[in-house]
Amino acid sequence: MIDIRLLTAELRTELKAPLGILVRGSYKRTMKELKETVDETKPAKIIAVGDRVSGNLINSGFSPNVVIVDNKVMRKPVEPLEFDAEKTFSIRNPAGTITDEAYETVEKAVGSAGRVRVLVDGEEDLLTLVAVLSAPVGSIVVYGQPREGIVVIPVTKESKRKMMDIVDRMGRQNSKC
Repeated sequence: MIDIRLLTAELRTELKAPLGILVRGSYKRTMKELKETVDETKPAKIIAVGDRVSGNLINSGFSPNVVIVDNKVMRKPVEPLEFDAEKTFSIRNPAGTITDEAYETVEKAVGSAGRVRVLVDGEEDLLTLVAVLSAPVGSIVVYGQPREGIVVIPVTKESKRKMMDIVDRMGRQNSKC
């Protein structure tokens, strides 16, 4: 049996709001502000969720420890991200879900040394929650906020509690493999 967490209508509305600090503006402005944050906080790990934000980080000279991508931007196919990963994990994670496989793989990726890519067949959006839960305190998780900028989630005990609360409120479905 596989346990699948499902996005509920209530959570879908709630998750439209940023889960961390919204940095509004252009690519150039958001990357400048992120660089200042990284220089100031020296995060334990940098985890990027999403193709565009991952590409923007890499193109701006950041070296994220983990990128979680699905080769889509706004649900439209894009060229695979050029990323010199030491490990690549491929997983299935349907839209609006967090599968056990995805959860365990993101945990493994975040816990790995070196640069890691998680390539998702499906959708990676909700894996932001798992990235925060898996990352060491003092890390940052970055994802894109469509048409607004980027969201930076400092990984703290409080942000982990917030993400666990969201995961706990997701629906559940058991499925045979």
